[in-house]
Amino acid sequence: MKLGTLKAGRDGRLVVVSRDLSRMVEASGIANTLQQALDNWERVAPILQQIYDKLSDGNWPAAKPFDPRRMAAPLPRAFQWLDGSAYVNHVELVRKARGAEMPESFWTDPLMYQGGSDQMLGPCDDIVSASEEWGLDLEAEVVVITDDVPMGCQADEAEKYIRLIGLVNDVSLRNLIPAELAKGFGFMQSKPSSSFAPVFVTPDELGNNWCNGMIHRPLTVHRNGELFGAPDCATDMTFNFFQLLSHAVKTRSLGAGSIIGSGTISNLDRSVGSCCIAEKRMLETLAQGSPQTRFLSSGERVRIEMFDENGQSIFGAVDQKVSASES
Repeated sequence: MKLGTLKAGRDGRLVVVSRDLSRMVEASGIANTLQQALDNWERVAPILQQIYDKLSDGNWPAAKPFDPRRMAAPLPRAFQWLDGSAYVNHVELVRKARGAEMPESFWTDPLMYQGGSDQMLGPCDDIVSASEEWGLDLEAEVVVITDDVPMGCQADEAEKYIRLIGLVNDVSLRNLIPAELAKGFGFMQSKPSSSFAPVFVTPDELGNNWCNGMIHRPLTVHRNGELFGAPDCATDMTFNFFQLLSHAVKTRSLGAGSIIGSGTISNLDRSVGSCCIAEKRMLETLAQGSPQTRFLSSGERVRIEMFDENGQSIFGAVDQKVSASES
């Protein structure tokens, strides 16, 4: 099943989207918003599934065309946004870029930070840059969306609490990060609003590509129409989503609608490219002595998308332009 949110007010309107991302049906009367659906999942999911099956089979004459430009983030305001760093080889590279050593514990204990979630961007919303000196970077990731999860849930119990899966561009301002982290209190200014692909999907939509808490498909990133990277999401993933979820609930429970990110997808095979600019710049520094690739600037475009074995887009695309702040 594929679910999205039409732009309307603060929290939008829930829609069911066909498998091929061509048509959609509003779910009013069942759940007005995706958060309402998640809050009442056991009751409403079977009804939404029936709509989805008919819609995908072409048996819903009143369906409307699906237009990603009309879509908000599936959860425009999320109660919880926790981003991990499951690809430790990526963490190691990015820390080298700012002159920070990586503790050995990072290979055995996941990193995770709590991000701002009061304003999530839709798939085609602009990335607004107030200053190009801040080092605007993309970060292509996978996310899972949870049901209520009890405190202390172990990794081998976590799968049953994952309701939906999606994609995110976790935008970073790289040149603000070192000074902010040096204060010892984590990210804030260096992490502006994140952007989400237009639909979240239930795990069964991925078939065998969802296995052991990982998606076994490449995540494709284009910059200004040119391929930037397509690393495989399962390869070199140090911590799977079951482990990330268990880490998040060590000392507290999670509410339905919590979003947990994988961190930037990264493979040790560098021939597949990168899912963020900082990683590519660090590889250039190691190879050539200095970075060659610039960070994003106004007017550039970023596209993040995942395809199935038949070349069909699974989640739709994050397709954004960078624009200068008017202030």
